[in-house]
Amino acid sequence: MDKSLTEFKKLLEIMDELREKCPWDRKQTFETLRNLTIEETYELADAISGNNPREIKTELGDLLLHIVFYAKIGSETGEFDIGDIAKSINNKLISRHPHVFGNTEVSSEEEVKDNWEHLKIKESDRKVLSGVPSALPALIKANRIQDKVKGVGFDWEKQHQIWDKVMEEIGELRSEIDKSDREKTEAEFGDLLFSIVNAARLYGIDPENALEKTNQKFIKRFGYLEEKTIQAGRSLREMTLDEMNVIWEEAKQFDKK
Repeated sequence: MDKSLTEFKKLLEIMDELREKCPWDRKQTFETLRNLTIEETYELADAISGNNPREIKTELGDLLLHIVFYAKIGSETGEFDIGDIAKSINNKLISRHPHVFGNTEVSSEEEVKDNWEHLKIKESDRKVLSGVPSALPALIKANRIQDKVKGVGFDWEKQHQIWDKVMEEIGELRSEIDKSDREKTEAEFGDLLFSIVNAARLYGIDPENALEKTNQKFIKRFGYLEEKTIQAGRSLREMTLDEMNVIWEEAKQFDKK
């Protein structure tokens, strides 16, 4: 712990010096750092997806720098400093975990999550969905929306019931496609995707992670297809779909090795 505190203190001191002496660091504001912070968050997500501990450590450091940077700017305006930030999260963690720091009893992870949402609403006196950031990507936002309403009991009684809803949405989508109504087709696509995200949640699957794994799998297989085509001295544009499918099936078998 002493080493950790020493290094964190050194980071704060470096930030103070950069803010004073570096033209670029001195110029930054909350607004100018925003997009950079988002970028760093995605870089961390990439490192986690790649299961690369060394990169995870590096990207966490970059993200920690941003937190310290925001704290420094806040201290200059007198609004908050790093101590206020730490105090805020400390108080939140204690109040949101009454089963650890109080007398509340829980029997499962789900009860912990439900209690968290109840306490969050109670503390802020806000509506259930007010805490969902509007800037979240749509897939993640759909998952958070469904998770939050579940916390107040708005959910399917049985997991399997969701599949009737999914099939209903597929039917409605196909009906609108047949009518060639683009606006309504788009709306039905949204409804179908929302129900699929709901199904993933009900079965304990993170839809964002699931889709990203499929993205990476497709990229890997398509890369195999391209490489094989180049080795054969051919171009994908010149090949038939059947010819490409032969190599695609090879790529699928290659994945299993």
